[in-house]
Amino acid sequence: MGLKSMIFDYENKVIQVKIVYYGTAMSGKTTSIKFLFSHFGKENKLESIESSVGRTLFFDFGVLQFKGAEWSLKFLLYSATGQDFYASTRPATLSGLDGIIFVADAHFQYLEHNLRSWVELKNMLGEDIYTLPIIVCLNKYDRKDIKKIKEEEFKSYINYESYKCLSFNKTAAVNGMGILDSFKRIVVSIFPQLTLNINV
Repeated sequence: MGLKSMIFDYENKVIQVKIVYYGTAMSGKTTSIKFLFSHFGKENKLESIESSVGRTLFFDFGVLQFKGAEWSLKFLLYSATGQDFYASTRPATLSGLDGIIFVADAHFQYLEHNLRSWVELKNMLGEDIYTLPIIVCLNKYDRKDIKKIKEEEFKSYINYESYKCLSFNKTAAVNGMGILDSFKRIVVSIFPQLTLNINV
């Protein structure tokens, strides 16, 4: 798996970065990315290839660009399909990425599905997963009617201490809770020394 697709356009002073939303089907990847683009008034910049029932077939894709002090950052944002029928498309979506936002369904009954998706991601990224900037979003955490996965539980299952750039956030994509914060945190993880004008 070829990582680090970061492209430097020295003439226009633009850095291009690829971030992928990854996770199981129905975990909230598409809802998360749609909220993000809506917040920045870029709904028309997001493209989705969906089925007749609104499920992502291959990926969602859009571009967000922000002005830095000297350079601009251009983010290519993808969400990989969670449907097993289209699993063969995931490696291509992951190719050349700079950061991952892993969207896990916080409902405890989906713990096994989340872990299976994590193992799949780990197998595709190989050793690179241990150093790649990753934010794990425990999504749907606003729900009061379900038993939720605890952060410490998830950490113990994936051997959290092995990762150098992995952090967790609680989110609710339907109302935007934690979505902007997760995006900002992945940007800071990729560019720890950079100050960006991202209005969150």
